[in-house]
Formats: sequence, C-alpha cells, structure tokens
Amino acid sequence: MSRKATFAAGCFWGIEETFRQLSGVKSTAVGYMGGDLDDPTYEDVCNDTTGHAEVVQLEYDPETISYPDLLNTFWSCHDPTQLNRQGPDVGTQYRSVVFYHDEEQRIMAEKSKTRLIKSGKYSKEIVTKIILASTFYEAEEYHQKYLQKNGTGSCQL
Repeated sequence: MSRKATFAAGCFWGIEETFRQLSGVKSTAVGYMGGDLDDPTYEDVCNDTTGHAEVVQLEYDPETISYPDLLNTFWSCHDPTQLNRQGPDVGTQYRSVVFYHDEEQRIMAEKSKTRLIKSGKYSKEIVTKIILASTFYEAEEYHQKYLQKNGTGSCQL
C-alpha cells in the first residue's frame, strides 16, 4: 500500500530529483499547490499572483521509507530559513511548505520542525509552513523529471 506526500522547497526540479532517488519512493510528479487559481500553468505561477507553490508530490511505500525519513530529506535539501525564495529563485512559488495529507502527517511534520528548531542548526527563524494539502495540479510534461531528462543531476543549490 502506498502513501502520498507533498513538499515545496524551491524549484521543483531539484526536489523531485532528490526524492526520486530514495528507495521506497515509487513515483514523483511536480506541480502546483496552495493557490487560488484552478488549473494554473507554469506561466501563471511564475507571475507570483496565483498563490501556488512549486511542489513535488510523491507516492511512497511506508514499509520501505517512513514519513519521518521523507521529512528529514525535505529539511536537508533546502534552506528552511529563506522566506519565499531558495538560492537565486525568488517569489512565493518557491516558499518552503510541508503539505500534509492527514492528521498523522501533520503531527509528524510539526514534531520534526520543532526538533529542527531546538537543534540550533539554524541561527535564523525557520519559516517553513505546515499546511493541509489542497488540490494538486500537475505541471506541464516538460517539467516532469526535468533534471533526469536533461542530463543534469541537480540544480544550482
């Protein structure tokens, strides 16, 4: 039985590649979530007016990889102290969000964020939001597995 997880951590190409390589992740798709426009396009989202974040949504096997392990990957693959940006990418579409799909995921995400804050790893405030997942709009086909298709293994981050 597979489960669903959704994360926003900057440009969706890089986070998809990061999660795609994990054992237990059965599939990934990049897209948009958290906005107020039905069926947005990449151009709509890039205008920074729809409220959507670039996300990766994945199906995973909880027998092989746990949700806390996915959260650890999420926290380590971006800077959760950067508000509405990651590296050179700036705009609300690049914000840091854990979109939870059920109460169990919400609790685990809150606990992992609290642990990270208490760890003292970051001197700045962690700005990551933990929000109930809403409609996932899959991005255009050319964005899917973009780094894999284009022969590069990572973004500039």
